[in-house]
Amino acid sequence: MANPSPPWKARFRVPLIRGMQVAAGASARGLVASNVSGAFQLHAWDLASGRLRALTSRPTGVMAGVLGPDGRFVYYHDDAGGNELGHFVRIPFEGGTAVSITPGVPPYPTFGLAASGAGNRLGFVTADEGAYHVHVIDVAADGTLGPPRRIHSRPRLLIGPVFSHDGALAVVAASPEARSLRYELVALDTATERILGEAADADSRLGAVAFAPLSGDGRLLGLSNRSGVDRPLIWDVTRGSRVDIALDDLEGDVQPADWSPDGDRLLLVQLARAVQRLYVYDLREATLTPLRHPSGTYGHVYWAPDGAIHALWEDSTHPPQVIALDSVTGGPARILLPAPDVPPGRPWRSVAFQSAGGQQIQGWLAVPDAIGPFPTILHVHGGPEAAMTEMFVPSSQSWIDHGFAFLSINYRGSTTFGRAFLEQIWGNIGRWEVEDMVAAREWLVKEGIAHPSRVFVTGWSYGGYLTLQALGTRPALWAGGMAGIAVADWAIAHEDTTDTLRNLRAARFGGTPDEQPERYAASSPMTYVQHVKAPVMIIQGRNDTRAPARSVEAYEAKMKALGKAIEVHWFDAGHGSLVVDQAMDHHALMLDFARRVLEGN
Repeated sequence: MANPSPPWKARFRVPLIRGMQVAAGASARGLVASNVSGAFQLHAWDLASGRLRALTSRPTGVMAGVLGPDGRFVYYHDDAGGNELGHFVRIPFEGGTAVSITPGVPPYPTFGLAASGAGNRLGFVTADEGAYHVHVIDVAADGTLGPPRRIHSRPRLLIGPVFSHDGALAVVAASPEARSLRYELVALDTATERILGEAADADSRLGAVAFAPLSGDGRLLGLSNRSGVDRPLIWDVTRGSRVDIALDDLEGDVQPADWSPDGDRLLLVQLARAVQRLYVYDLREATLTPLRHPSGTYGHVYWAPDGAIHALWEDSTHPPQVIALDSVTGGPARILLPAPDVPPGRPWRSVAFQSAGGQQIQGWLAVPDAIGPFPTILHVHGGPEAAMTEMFVPSSQSWIDHGFAFLSINYRGSTTFGRAFLEQIWGNIGRWEVEDMVAAREWLVKEGIAHPSRVFVTGWSYGGYLTLQALGTRPALWAGGMAGIAVADWAIAHEDTTDTLRNLRAARFGGTPDEQPERYAASSPMTYVQHVKAPVMIIQGRNDTRAPARSVEAYEAKMKALGKAIEVHWFDAGHGSLVVDQAMDHHALMLDFARRVLEGN
């Protein structure tokens, strides 16, 4: 009889759902992104039976897709080997061949695709060396697509669009200044291409979420951090009026998620110290009702056509499952797509500690069922504009299985901790994040959780960058570092990345490498190679345009020239792996690396 798979491998092999949607005008049809086939692919979801049917079979996987409101077509960005340069394509819900919706256009990077509620407009943003552009595609009643129309361009960052239900209006978030990550909202007429209005707050950021789901309704649900935290707002584009919803009694960020089908209520998500709570706000009565739902993380939260609230729920020991919540009480009405059973894990708990400047930092801690101190994994999330909430992370449980403590922190620059916390890193990338990592290590040692000479630092994407930066700028503190899809030299990355990301990153630095060479050098791990003491492992995608290969190649060469311990493992994909076996192989490399370091090999 074959030996059963160890628990860590069993958790990696559990089918996961990382995205889902129901067609607003065809509520029996949905779209799910799942790795049930061994790689994340898009699946048609029959809500009546709960069955999933694969629509894509790309070798490198597909994570993001859009189901048209009428449920007839699924749209996604089809690139070359994960390089994020390609075309939007569509495939019938019943299955078939994917067809480009932008034929004859050179491959392009993009932030995503939007559809109007009536299904008569599609939109997306592209960029080239000179500008960002908003494109609209008209969709006829029979599904026939018109050619892409460029309805707006400007030399600074654009994000969106968000369409009104009837597709007559489109709103984009736009940087008012060349090197700014604060956005204003710009409303466009999709037929005449005229600018209809603008909404702006001085020294703060506005965002667009969704128009009211009613034809002819010009109310846009958005958010602003003018008060220092995110709060919802409603901008009536056609009337030129705006209402901000203060919600002063709630701490932390409160972000709008969706409208009720009748346009009278709002679904809101509170994030206070990385803990989520859901609320319903009645616009007519100006009343706020908390939903009494289970704790954990709620993703892809929206109001379903039948009035229930759909959400992708998970916590640290339970994989994601799609649930329907009662929109009055918040209680679980039913499970729409259950999660398989997994080996028992150790629950995460929220912790807090003080960092440089007296800043409180929140993190998620889990430890083995034993007495410490332990060898410890200090994890830093990607982004940086993201936040770690209580999620099902197979790698975290694997480290605990192997006797490590695990701490993931929300460093300065993370979202949902307020505007000042988010913006403190701007123009000084890497400094405050590493200070928070150092404070985390000090707290772990002081609390008797971590053995001081056995703390490893790790992360992917921006977390991979921070791993390398910490190894070089605070070299005496770490046993080793394991970086995934990292940037090692920001100037090289600026040259090699896509046009969509180049200006965004330049805004975070306050200029390009030519304009701010000292900042780019100070923030790049390449600058500190000579100081690195601990062994380094990097796992990097050959086709990655977010963290391009050349900066890691240069870092590896410099490390080896100086006789430093480094190993780099390459894989043939882009910014991360969507293939289960490959993700397991990457984690196995990390486990083996940590074992060898601890054994002195």
